[in-house]
Amino acid sequence: MDEIKNLAGAADATASAPEAAPAPAEAEEKLENAVAAEAPETSAPEPEVKETSAEEVPEKEAAPAEEVKCEAATPETAEEAAPAEDAPATLEAEGAEEAEEMGEGADASAPLPANKQEVIERLKNIVYDKENVERQELERLKMLYYRYHNAEVLAAREAFLEGGGEAEAFMPPADPTEEDFKAQYALIREMRNQAARELEAEKQKNLERKQQIIERLKELAASPEAADKGFEEFSNLRNEWKEIKVVPAENATELWKNYQLYVEQFYDQLHLNHEMRAYDFKKNLEIKTHLCEAAEKLADTEDVISAFHQLQKLHQEFRETGPVSKELREEIWKRFKEASTVVNKRHQEHFENLKAREEENLRLKTALCEKAEAIDLEAYSNHAAWEQGTREVMDLQSEWKTIGFTPRKVNAEIFERFRTACDRFFQAKTAWFKANREKLAANLAAKTALIEKAEALKESTDWGATTAKFVELQKEWKTIGPVAHKVSDNIWKRFNEACNFFFEKKNEATAGQRKEEEANLELKKAVISELAQIAEEPVENQLQAVRDLQARWSEIGHVPYNKKEKMYRRYRELCDKIYDALHETAGRRRMDSFRKKAAEKEGSELARELTRLQNALEAKKQEVKNYETNLTFFRSSSKKGNSIVADIEKKIERLKQEAAEIIEKMKAVKEAAAGQE
Repeated sequence: MDEIKNLAGAADATASAPEAAPAPAEAEEKLENAVAAEAPETSAPEPEVKETSAEEVPEKEAAPAEEVKCEAATPETAEEAAPAEDAPATLEAEGAEEAEEMGEGADASAPLPANKQEVIERLKNIVYDKENVERQELERLKMLYYRYHNAEVLAAREAFLEGGGEAEAFMPPADPTEEDFKAQYALIREMRNQAARELEAEKQKNLERKQQIIERLKELAASPEAADKGFEEFSNLRNEWKEIKVVPAENATELWKNYQLYVEQFYDQLHLNHEMRAYDFKKNLEIKTHLCEAAEKLADTEDVISAFHQLQKLHQEFRETGPVSKELREEIWKRFKEASTVVNKRHQEHFENLKAREEENLRLKTALCEKAEAIDLEAYSNHAAWEQGTREVMDLQSEWKTIGFTPRKVNAEIFERFRTACDRFFQAKTAWFKANREKLAANLAAKTALIEKAEALKESTDWGATTAKFVELQKEWKTIGPVAHKVSDNIWKRFNEACNFFFEKKNEATAGQRKEEEANLELKKAVISELAQIAEEPVENQLQAVRDLQARWSEIGHVPYNKKEKMYRRYRELCDKIYDALHETAGRRRMDSFRKKAAEKEGSELARELTRLQNALEAKKQEVKNYETNLTFFRSSSKKGNSIVADIEKKIERLKQEAAEIIEKMKAVKEAAAGQE
């Protein structure tokens, strides 16, 4: 247990800051402020070194490592973790590869356990020997155990699938070693917690003793007489201070400052002779100059972490070295501080850059997660679309592998988020292809039934009734979805031949009717030509001219069926174009009239009119929003459904035009109000 305690207290040597041995008490001349410059409160503060100790991070070093969720793929969740049938196997293992890096701080030279049993045996040895074990090694052992465990689960799953089982039905076998592993792991964590508690108690005890030493130093430094008589006790107290190591991190700096203060005051009370003082100052100057040179060389050390830890040792030596002559104190301290600042800055920048890279990686991986989550599964309606989507997801997975690690606390979480999004896509793809095969079979049965009806009707001579039936059969054919590609051409050829057979016989019998329809076609072309001329060059009394042409159109009889839709579409386009132009002209006239009326109104009337227009504009915007919201939920593939969608879109466009007209009126009211000012 003592060895485990040492793990958390190894860095506390820098917190105690012991002093150098005092000069002899029998010296004659008083050394005024001999050590005050060593750590002056105003001109030369305590060295700004970033000391790291277990006291400063008790949760990270002494507490159990509960942040790393290596159990992410335990047997209880193995079924959920199973990849979709279309997902790449390499992505499935990536979570373990990233988790593997969490144990990189462990001893790389030690041989890795080859299986779960060796991991458990290693844990048992640690418990039995009460071995001083690093937290990184515990995490590595935990990661290794679950890696082997997951490998067994995956192997069992693959064997299950190869044996003909369904992926959804797979249940991982119980692991008899897992409880033993968890028990050993919990014992080691309890040992570490106990060591941390004992270390904390030791720190409190040391704090109380150091506070007692400071109080006694304060008494000895109260007068020259007390200092002279108490030099031996002073030396003993200093030696005892140096023997006491760890104290709570939050008290270390204050303790050191108070200790330095009363040591300096004690020295000030001593009567030192000039020769001894000069020799002491010279010796201390040589030591501190050497420390400054060593600190300055650390700026060129490539390993910034090693340089930082070496600097801690130099600071400890600097603190423990006695004072220098008063005129050099500020200079030597400034030189050492500047060298320390360079090393500390490099150390800080190193971790800031590392953190920045991890945050950037998190941003990039979050963006990939959002892309994967934003995939609209409803947009994939055919085989080609799903294959294209698969390539896109695979590209996201490839890009994911090129990005480095994210901050440790979210690394497993962001990977699980990405894997879930990818699994969602591949599971939907598998379900779609299964449903599509069933749908293709149903479509084939439905189209085969229509073919049989068409073949039964093709010999009929009841042209009117049978034509209507064939038209209905053709409409129904269009409503039925696709069939398997290998039979698509054959069934269409069969259905088309039956239809063509009937209509060719009908055409032979109704040749005269076709001539009449061709004549009607020419008449309607003439109407369209006149409408096109009016649309390009407006005529006088344009509205009446258009209405007359529409009346002529209505009086003309049927045209050939295969040209009916095209002719009507062109006719409708020209009419809409003319009416839109007429409406635009009428709108300009209304706007000019509104401006004249606004110019005649007074300020209060204009204010009321502006308020009315603002309310009307908000009402239009809300109505547009409601229609657009309803439109997003409307789904229909029927002709009637498409017509409803078109009507809603026309209403939205009309409302937007009315809103634009209201905005123009508001501008006119504001201009009229500005003109009156």
